Amino acid sequence: MDDVPPRQPARTPPGRDGRGRMAADEAYARLRDDIVKGRLMPNERLVEVDLAAALGVGRTAVRTVLARLEQEGLVVHEPNRGARVRMVTEAEALEITQARAALEALAARHAALHATPAEVAFMRETLAQMSVSLKAGDLLAYSDGNARLHAKIIEASRHQTAARLIAGLKAQMVRFQYRTVLVPGRSARSFAEHTRIVDAIATADADAAEAAMRYHLSHVADTLREMTSARAPHRTPVPDLVHF
Repeated sequence: MDDVPPRQPARTPPGRDGRGRMAADEAYARLRDDIVKGRLMPNERLVEVDLAAALGVGRTAVRTVLARLEQEGLVVHEPNRGARVRMVTEAEALEITQARAALEALAARHAALHATPAEVAFMRETLAQMSVSLKAGDLLAYSDGNARLHAKIIEASRHQTAARLIAGLKAQMVRFQYRTVLVPGRSARSFAEHTRIVDAIATADADAAEAAMRYHLSHVADTLREMTSARAPHRTPVPDLVHF
């Protein structure tokens, strides 16, 4: 029998280990994204062997990934039951909203001090797009613009600690099942509140920007509190995310 020549090892793609499998940090990023974007649902079990096959890593790497996500509050691990996607309760959602309010008010203050003309122009343009969406009754597009505006304010603040903490809180909230913007009348009030925030940032009025953001986010918390307290078993829950 002819000798079979040894097979040459496959070239390892960038970012992968020697076996051609996804590196642990890439596996972490993929699984986190699946949780944050709702592809994995709250309370869904995270089975190590299934995750290892889906992510292309060993079970040791999967355990490391799950431990990182547990530290972020996205995963819970129960003895003898394994890991699952953490469900944010209504009480937690309100607490997270209140914590974000303090941090985003700080970010608005710093944005008023540090925002560039280009960043202010982006905020103005985003407000204009939100206005168009509001007039068209497209509340989901309005909510997307809302998220872009808050992200730009945080970016313009140059406050890395606030930005990091806000990102962690957002990751926990993004799967919550209500949209305050869908509450009747809330979107019009929200637009006026956002306009005051941007006006204060544009004029470099740090006190006014912080106050306007606190005012806005206190109304978000109030709306969320009213929504959760008014829920009854026969009511149909408002779907999807909470956006500020």
